[in-house]
Amino acid sequence: MGVNLRDLVTPVAVSLEELKGKVVAIDGYNALYQFLAIIRQPDGTPLKDSRGRITSHLSGIFYRTANLLEAGVKPVYVFDGKPPELKTKEIEKRIEVKERAAVEYKAALERGDMVAARKAAQATSKLTGEMVGQAKDVLVALGVPWIQAPSEGEAQATFMTKKGDAWATVSQDYDSLLFGAPRLIRNLTISGRRKLPNKPVYIDIEPEIVRLEDVLLELKITRDQLIDIGILLGTDFNPDGFKGIGPKKALKAIEEFGSLKAALEQKKVEADPTLDVEAIRDIFLNPKTTDDYRLEWGGINGNAVKEILCGSFDFSPERIEAALHRIEKETKELKKQSSLEKWF
Repeated sequence: MGVNLRDLVTPVAVSLEELKGKVVAIDGYNALYQFLAIIRQPDGTPLKDSRGRITSHLSGIFYRTANLLEAGVKPVYVFDGKPPELKTKEIEKRIEVKERAAVEYKAALERGDMVAARKAAQATSKLTGEMVGQAKDVLVALGVPWIQAPSEGEAQATFMTKKGDAWATVSQDYDSLLFGAPRLIRNLTISGRRKLPNKPVYIDIEPEIVRLEDVLLELKITRDQLIDIGILLGTDFNPDGFKGIGPKKALKAIEEFGSLKAALEQKKVEADPTLDVEAIRDIFLNPKTTDDYRLEWGGINGNAVKEILCGSFDFSPERIEAALHRIEKETKELKKQSSLEKWF
């Protein structure tokens, strides 16, 4: 789910050209779930190979990563480790949502409502360990590094960005800002033409960047206070949030009382007595991360890419070849430019 800060932040459009040469740390699970949700047939069926295995995640990880490499961007994917215990309720809630969506999907298909079927199908996406492993294999073949986080992928990606090993954290969720990401890029892995839900209208989705410093200056708050606002709205560690509290009310409460703790003490907001606010704050302020990683972008092993995608999962050899050719052409151009710059 992630915290919903949409109404409180002002993103700025960013182009791939502006990201050329920059390292971006991508929340791997977030990206794969987006691929599974979006890359589907009109009736909601995910892409599959001849053996009935889902391949939407592989299509997404290959073509989206290829687009980034072709643009000269240096991606590194960060995958979730063991979730914090406080995330248990959110995980259970997601399972329930998927189960309800599966029932709605079947009913929509039976009545021939393809729009409703596709919408429901997107919410049924399930990511298995085997699928994650397949995605990692594709990244290795592309020469793109991936990192296994000890816990939350967004926290690890943010740690790398704060450390200076990455220029920005990439995710659709705003949680990275609570973890302290200086820069959050959204829509990078899902940019393109998209249909609006329940409407025959298509819009262009472009990458956008949110700078934490700008958010704090605009709202006139500290990062600690932003975390309090997030807890009021609901995070993965307290998915229900506080009853009757939306973005504007959350901001107003923090402006008036200075902190969530003060608001609770003065009984201006009502919390579940079992809610451990300090434990949630600690996850964002002191997340489990590791500095035991290496960022190296190797050469593309075209044969390995084709063996995985074409040999094992029935991808079109012609399309894969074309994408590999575009990446290799850009890589050679970048090396040429780097060599020339040494003379000036």
